Amino acid sequence: MQDEYALELIQKEKRIDGRKLDDYREIEINQGIIEKAEGSADVKLGRTELIAGVKMTVGEPFLDTPDEGVLIVNAEFSPAAAPEFESGPPGEDAIELARIVDRGIRESQCIELKKLCLKSGELVWCVNVDIQIINHHGNLLDASALAALAALLNARIPKLKEDKIVRGEFEGELPVVFKPINITVCKVGDKFLLDPCLEEEDVLDSRLAISVRDDDTICSLQKQGDKELEIKDIESMVDIAMKKSKEIRKLIK
Repeated sequence: MQDEYALELIQKEKRIDGRKLDDYREIEINQGIIEKAEGSADVKLGRTELIAGVKMTVGEPFLDTPDEGVLIVNAEFSPAAAPEFESGPPGEDAIELARIVDRGIRESQCIELKKLCLKSGELVWCVNVDIQIINHHGNLLDASALAALAALLNARIPKLKEDKIVRGEFEGELPVVFKPINITVCKVGDKFLLDPCLEEEDVLDSRLAISVRDDDTICSLQKQGDKELEIKDIESMVDIAMKKSKEIRKLIK
């Protein structure tokens, strides 16, 4: 079985595709690929591929943040992307992925949301990020967070006329000030590895999704998997994520 072979290799500090444990697959990012969106990006991480689009709308702010714009992240797992994905409303995995991507963007203060306020307590810009999985071959979370960030950096604010959007005309770029990078560090036995492919995901003991800002601030942590992590494991995983985030960030324009 491929998963058993993958596990045997990891225990020897090798991988099924020849990478080192801390290597990512080849990353390709293309921005501005959706003409009708305010911002968009396509990300390929090895054979994993997905698209993120940004759509700007106007609406009411949240009650507890009356002078800030609204950020909403959604994810859709297309049945064409993997046999286990089903059509219909987003499942638990899609909701969880969107929630983690949302938290990384929000907690990093990536977007200056106060600059998206039009009328305090009444009208603000709403930033809608939609993630569409095209092909699932492992590590959807890191790829999704990367695509969302690339799409936000590509986004422009539409022109408003009498509080109504004039599509196709723009007033400026989205106020993005930080570039949070999500690095998911995985643990198998006593080994740590990055960017698992599909076969490797089947043998993981646990993983820790770590969102790191440009200034090395840790913005969010999300543990997944059944096995516990010791404090020393978490410290090592954070160190790995901080180092690797610098490399990945250089790929974003």
